[in-house]
Amino acid sequence: MNIILLGPPGAGKGTQAHFLVEDRNMIQLSTGDMLREAKDSGSEMGKIVADVMARGDLVTDEIVIGLIREKLQGDKKGGFIFDGFPRTLAQADALAELLEETGETLDKVVAMEVNDDALVARITARSTCAGCGEVYNDITKPIPADGKCSNCGSTEFKRRADDNEESLKNRLMEYYKKTSMLIGYYHAKGQLAWVNGLGEIDEVKAEIAEVLG
Repeated sequence: MNIILLGPPGAGKGTQAHFLVEDRNMIQLSTGDMLREAKDSGSEMGKIVADVMARGDLVTDEIVIGLIREKLQGDKKGGFIFDGFPRTLAQADALAELLEETGETLDKVVAMEVNDDALVARITARSTCAGCGEVYNDITKPIPADGKCSNCGSTEFKRRADDNEESLKNRLMEYYKKTSMLIGYYHAKGQLAWVNGLGEIDEVKAEIAEVLG
């Protein structure tokens, strides 16, 4: 099964993708992770990526599609989760062409529906363990009373500089401008399914499981 996870920053796509990797043996294809992996790989595509990033240029859609093609030609395991791609209609068309070319299908597009005000409140309350990356939230998952990460024991925590209300609202606006058209695109193809992105983590996980069957 191949799926796309759609949702604004902080909607919980990474958390839910992690569950799908664990529970269904799927492969998460995150654009950022693929670029970093390629840059360090020494492959021909990796050299191209490293050169582009060294110049400070934006990575083109062609490069990202090339990286995805490499992944699709490898071990497929339980299928692929496209996380952070596509973001535009042009990218959606390019992905559709690639999937057809490689004999793959797109089975479902899971859109995580959120309330912007609630999302901003949730994200501005989050912090991350500097040791292992475990995410905490002042409201829903506070840092343990002893001040130590429950995962690795570290006592150092940090907040992202752009996890503030003004920056988040700008990021949300940018997300909606770029990806809102994808909702109609995949709805027209009969592939779109909505889940409540602001539910409890296990509730969202159960909704996604029901959608995927």
